[in-house]
Amino acid sequence: MSKYLIVVLMIVIFAWYLSFSASRLDRLHHRVETSWEHLDALLQRRAALALEIAHQSDLDPALDLILTGAAYESREAPIGDRSEAESLLSESLKVLREAAASGDIDIKVALVDRLVDITEKIRFAIAIHLEAVSSVAHVRSKLIFKVFRLAGRAKLPFIYSFESDQL
Repeated sequence: MSKYLIVVLMIVIFAWYLSFSASRLDRLHHRVETSWEHLDALLQRRAALALEIAHQSDLDPALDLILTGAAYESREAPIGDRSEAESLLSESLKVLREAAASGDIDIKVALVDRLVDITEKIRFAIAIHLEAVSSVAHVRSKLIFKVFRLAGRAKLPFIYSFESDQL
């Protein structure tokens, strides 16, 4: 009788462990989703700020066109093309900052300060998102998660190429 009780107890403990592991993985997936949503919101704010700079500054027409086009593209690009659009906006903003630093263009100080602030927030959000994605990948690489398919049908999160850009 005690052998059966021990076997049942071991099965219950193992089932609890599987349930706990699946819940942990679900929380990690949720963390990836929320970190992406936060990063996406910051990227949308950056694009809106780029448009505001383009409209309120005395830019030369070529830089204005490049900045406006990159901002609209990053705001409206489908998720598959998003990485390229965000990289283009990052490069456009670098050109803008270099031109402002050299004194070639006149941009309101408040707008430049907001651009620096949002860029720092984006760097931090990218770091959080990259850490969340790597945590999920690490956990899902364990044998028990593969054997018992604890991830279910959830897709493995991935890192967009723009996340490695130097902002």
